Formats: sequence, C-alpha cells, structure tokens
Amino acid sequence: MRILLVRPPRIKQAITLSDMMFSEPLGLEMLYALLIDEHDVEIFDMMCDRDTLETKLKAFKADMVGVTSLCIDVDEVLRLTRQVKSSNSDIVTMVGGTQAYLNPKSFLDDSVDYIFKFTTRENASSFFNEMTTKAHAKKDISDIKGILAKTSGYLGEGEIGRNEYILPNRESTAKYRKHYSYFGYKPAAIMQISHGCDKMCRFCLRWRIEGHVAVEFSEELIEADLLSIKESTVMLFDNDIFGASGRVDRFIGILDRNSIEKNFIAYASVDSILGSIETLKRFKNHGLKALIVGYESFSEEDMCYYTKKASIEDNIRASILMKELDIDVWASFMAHPDWTKDDFRKLRMYIKKLSPQVTSLSPLTPFPNLPLYKEYEKRLLYKLDDYEKWSFAQVMIRPGKMPLKSYYLELLATNLYINLFINKPTEMLKRYGLPSMFRLLKGSISTVIKYLRLSKNRAK
Repeated sequence: MRILLVRPPRIKQAITLSDMMFSEPLGLEMLYALLIDEHDVEIFDMMCDRDTLETKLKAFKADMVGVTSLCIDVDEVLRLTRQVKSSNSDIVTMVGGTQAYLNPKSFLDDSVDYIFKFTTRENASSFFNEMTTKAHAKKDISDIKGILAKTSGYLGEGEIGRNEYILPNRESTAKYRKHYSYFGYKPAAIMQISHGCDKMCRFCLRWRIEGHVAVEFSEELIEADLLSIKESTVMLFDNDIFGASGRVDRFIGILDRNSIEKNFIAYASVDSILGSIETLKRFKNHGLKALIVGYESFSEEDMCYYTKKASIEDNIRASILMKELDIDVWASFMAHPDWTKDDFRKLRMYIKKLSPQVTSLSPLTPFPNLPLYKEYEKRLLYKLDDYEKWSFAQVMIRPGKMPLKSYYLELLATNLYINLFINKPTEMLKRYGLPSMFRLLKGSISTVIKYLRLSKNRAK
C-alpha cells in the first residue's frame, strides 16, 4: 500500500513553545520504520513543507493517510481528513498522536476511519496486516487494542495502553531535518531513553500519558537510536534525565563505547540535579550543554500546590551549582491565575536571583485530563472544543485578583523584563552565536506580539 503520514501545519494564532523549538515528528518516524519494509511510505511535514495536501495527494496517490495531532491541532486535522475524503473517498484515513490518546472523542467524524489511541509494534503490525490482506468490507480490527474504527462506532475508547518507543527511521525526514531546532540549536534531533515519571506534578500531562513509573529502554535500543542521529545536537526529552540511579551513567557508557561526541540538552528536576552532582559533572564532560528545569514559582505555597519535590531554596541551590559547572539553565515557570501584581513583581525578582540563560513563563493550564480541570471549570475562558486555545501558553483560567487585560499585561511585562534584563544579549551571543541568537529573539518577539493581541481581544 501507499501510505502518507502527515504532520499538520502549525496554528499561527496559537501561542506555543514552537516559537522557541521545532522538533522532528518522532511518532511518524517510528510508524514509518514499522511500515517501510512492506509498503511505500512518505512523511509529509506540513510545518516546513510548502506544498499543499491537495498537491501531495495528487503526486503520491495514497491508499492510506495518517495524521498526527496535538490538542491545538484538532480542527486542522479534521480539515485535512475531510480534504482527503473529498479528493477520494476510498482513501483510508487514520488519526493518532497525543490528542488521540488523551481525547479520542475529538476525532469522531465521518472523515476519520480509524483512531490510534496508542501505538505499539504489535497493534500497528496487526492493523496494517489486516488492511493489506483483506477486502475493505471484511476488515475486522475489533481484537486489536488501542485502535478505534468508525465501522464499529469507535468502540474501545476506554482501553488502557501506552505508546511504545520504536526505533525511529530518521532518514524518513531527511529533506526536512535542516529545519528542526531546539532553543537556538539548529539542526537538532530528539530522542528518549526512558518512559514515565514518578514526580507526578499536579499540572503535568506527560506522566499521565507515559505512566507514573520510570521505565528505561534497553541499551541496544538507545545505542541504535544514537547511532542513527547525524545532527550535532540531541535533545533528550525524558521527563527527568537524572530521575533514576545509573541511567545517565549507562548513557555515558554508550557514548564512550562508540566515541560519540555531541551537544546534549535534557529535562531535569531540581531534586534530581541536587542528588546527582557527580553524574552531572560527568555528563558535562560528555557534551551536556543545557538543562530545561521547571522552577515553576517564587512561592513555597505554589510549589506545595503543584506537588513539586523541591523548595524555592532548592531552586537557588541548583542554579548556583549549574553556574559553577557552566551548564546553561533554560528555566520554566508557571503563572498562577490568582497572582497579584505584587506576585508578578516577586517572580521577576526571583528570576533575576536565579539568573537562567533562557526563561519561559506559561499560565497554569487545567487540561481536561487533569484534576485541575474540575477545580477551575467555572473560571475557564474557553470551551473544551476551542481546541486551538488549549496551548501551554494561553491564559485559560479567568484571573482571580485582577482583570484579564491586566493579567496579560503582567505576563507581557514579565516577558519583556526577562528578554531585556535577564537573558543578557552579550552572553547569549557568545554562547549560541548570531544565527541561534536571532532564532531565540524571533521566538521571544513572537510571544510578546501574541500577548499584546490577546490583551486587547480578550479584555472584558
């Protein structure tokens, strides 16, 4: 069969971290790897390809089209699947990705034949074997876990499973790879060496998707994945790279055995950083350039509310340690909806004290799959099906201590303060170079402009 795998174009009006990072469609690369030996497969990344879907369909003549998704992509994904069916109703359409896992009901539409709630080597192989060997009218996937079919009323929504990390075929995106970047590093690849997280922060979706227990991948898989990456920079997007004893040491062993020298970026929690100082030093000597750290707040009360395992003093200790080791910190903070203007001022002073190289500030977002949703349901500014609004950086909860416009202006003021006074241009230029500095600046300016528009449009 001829199978086209599609990543939808980015939503221009949505505020997301894609302004700062733009990574490869790893899930599609994994599915491609499973299919390529028996099918003609192509990845169509609409985030960087200028062709339209209509043009691609005419050229590729697909039998099946699969589209990946995030929450903000729902309307665009359905537009694409409807376009596919309009061009040729015999083309089989599939939808997968994060949104299909969290809320498969989003895609109950006549244009969607199958919804992949989760994807594993087993269910994908069974599904495509069924599609290949039987006539359309006789296809029966009722016994295949994790895949919902329109013909059976999309039964199976409640099935529990996890996406499997399958060795991706990175050659599948060869023509796009020059576009993929991560906070100024370009080109950059992404990979993972474990699933799950035992931190279970109150606002986080990832441990709910991957599980609350960290499971490490085999060294064979990690080694093969690393060796397939040609880029000089790799983002390790594990939930907490130092979260399990020995994980990074084993990773360093793979680097040594294969004489691999690359720049590495990773997510890490404050408590795991403070508990892994010697390993941190070793990783620094093996290419670690920056850690993305969730400091979250200046307030101890907030830290307890978010069920963070670190205190605000721990944050300061970690920031001092990282400076001593010359490891960049890309800090993330969560703006609570009940902050006052004085709270925003305290946040700015706290960020100044921590002095990270890069800082992002996101409003607290109570996604429907989180307990926070019920807590803030009556204060939501948007409906559940306003999918494009459910990004990590748009205000979703009506502020409790100030008008919405004032809240947006505080977010704007904080972002401006961060970019003008905290992210020092000379230091950034020295570390990242002019092209990378320009990309970071462009992303920051884009966020500021979007907040300005929102402060006007949503003011009441």
